[in-house]
Amino acid sequence: MPYYVELQNKGNYPLSAQRITAAAETVLRAHSRQEGSTLTIVVTTNEAVQELNLRYRAIDAPTDVLSFPADAQPIEIPDEAPYLGDLVIAYPYALQQAQQAKIDVDDSFILLVVHGTLHLLGYDHDGAEKRAEMWSIQADMLKKMGISPEIVPVLES
Repeated sequence: MPYYVELQNKGNYPLSAQRITAAAETVLRAHSRQEGSTLTIVVTTNEAVQELNLRYRAIDAPTDVLSFPADAQPIEIPDEAPYLGDLVIAYPYALQQAQQAKIDVDDSFILLVVHGTLHLLGYDHDGAEKRAEMWSIQADMLKKMGISPEIVPVLES
């Protein structure tokens, strides 16, 4: 496997670990990331995500996914693949969001992983141009995984 995606399913939530890791790998492969690049995906409670959201974004509410890009290494180690960072997904929040939007739950989690992984790679949606670029890339990644890109605006509006 050219990439290492660690999935920490804190609540033993019903998720396809294979599809979740494949989503992150699809993004990394499409962006020609160095083989061995690593990231961690943590699936946890609303309360855990709310605490992180408050601490790092000053927003006292849960959200679907948070991305924490890793800091650059102070010393570059030859042939050492980079650690890209962490994604933290609030399972109950994301589940409710998918159900309210009448979106396939598994597909919605794939979108969240794609979205979060793009953030780890430096993409953002804090302006119209950046948003259009990120949404376009998300749609391409979803297509590669056999998922309709129409779910992007439904879940991320």
